[in-house]
Amino acid sequence: MPLHILKLCVGCESVEDLADWQRERAAELPDGLPRHVTRMWPKRADEVLAGGSLYWIVKGNILVRQRIVRLDPVDRGDGITRCALVFDPELVRTEPAPRRAFQGWRYLKSEDAPRDLPAARPGEETLPPELAEALAEFGWR
Repeated sequence: MPLHILKLCVGCESVEDLADWQRERAAELPDGLPRHVTRMWPKRADEVLAGGSLYWIVKGNILVRQRIVRLDPVDRGDGITRCALVFDPELVRTEPAPRRAFQGWRYLKSEDAPRDLPAARPGEETLPPELAEALAEFGWR
């Protein structure tokens, strides 16, 4: 089973904010793929690269994930090699799952990861996040 990473999405108010920010940043990069640079290289990189995703915590809830396609070394000229988590551009919404704030990132076991939400049917709007969270609390998904 793949191992996932859990991270706060600091500065984003919604999944749409994350998508907009990533689209703008990715356009500036040679491969056009979104990424997040972190100071720590995952010690369990092989497990993460075996199909793992980064699960984003937005406003206190896991709401979305992105598959991690590779890890790139980043040298900013200060003698510290950082790690770029490079993502598939597709944002996959998940069942809302509350999480407390923390610094950095954490590993997330597959069995502890929230399930993906079904894709919306053509012409069907997605539920507002507040409603989706309330339904998840009652076990209605």
